[in-house]
Amino acid sequence: MSLPRGEWLPCTMPKSILIAGCGFIGLPLARSFASSGWQTYAITASASTASKLRYEGFRIAAMNITDRTSFRRLASIPFDIVVHCASSGRGGAAAYEAVYLLGTQNLLDHFQPGLFILAGSTSVYAQTDGSRVDEESAAEPSRETGKVLRRTEDLVLSSGGSVARLAGLYGPGRCVPLQNLLAGKAVIEGEGERVLNLVHQIDAVSALQFLAENHRQGIFNAVDNEPVLQRDWFLWVCEQLKKPLPAYGHRDLSRKRGWTSKRVSNQKLRSLGWQPRYPTFREGMREIVHGSLGAASTR
Repeated sequence: MSLPRGEWLPCTMPKSILIAGCGFIGLPLARSFASSGWQTYAITASASTASKLRYEGFRIAAMNITDRTSFRRLASIPFDIVVHCASSGRGGAAAYEAVYLLGTQNLLDHFQPGLFILAGSTSVYAQTDGSRVDEESAAEPSRETGKVLRRTEDLVLSSGGSVARLAGLYGPGRCVPLQNLLAGKAVIEGEGERVLNLVHQIDAVSALQFLAENHRQGIFNAVDNEPVLQRDWFLWVCEQLKKPLPAYGHRDLSRKRGWTSKRVSNQKLRSLGWQPRYPTFREGMREIVHGSLGAASTR
């Protein structure tokens, strides 16, 4: 379902937002802004998704942000905020360039928002030595997907926008390491010394909303308070599940965004007043683990 030109009337309220992408982050973000009284609009690439969400508390349209001609169907509303949290759909470098770089340029050109926010990734930090990194640290990814993200960041920053570098996302219905563990496919890489940086879905959403509501420009790491070694993550989760540790194996150097190990700091964002609801993976995973145990007991 898409809305023709003219059906979206210019905003008269002082707070208006457009969210590109209605997935794991975009949908709860749209719901949160709508419930907070913002005049909220969202776009999704899927017509079926738009149809399913038509009764939500925000306006929804289906369109492809990578196709410049598709923007002709929408009025050029001067939004206060535009947030890009659309996904590449697990595609490679070409998909990244289309969704992130071209999609961002199209959104900036068409809507010219007061503030543009990109939901980026801490994967742009390419450090492998477990060192602490913050927003001033080198971000020089070796993989082409990471390079596309960096070029997109530069485009956003040159427009006076904001980049939220999100850590590894998890939450209800999405936790890849846990899913692999339950399926018997999990592997602890090397000695499990790789440092994981994580952020719960709820905290990723709250970080993006915090930046929008406070009109913050620049780069911000959205990550919980405690980076964790891979083996320590598995030790804690396996103890909760009463399951043995998975086998040790080789490092997965084929990761799409590269193999990294670093400790990402959230101090900059926290110093402004943002605080994660789930300060460590243990608080966030406890609900998910217990939910998986409950589901298993009913089978």
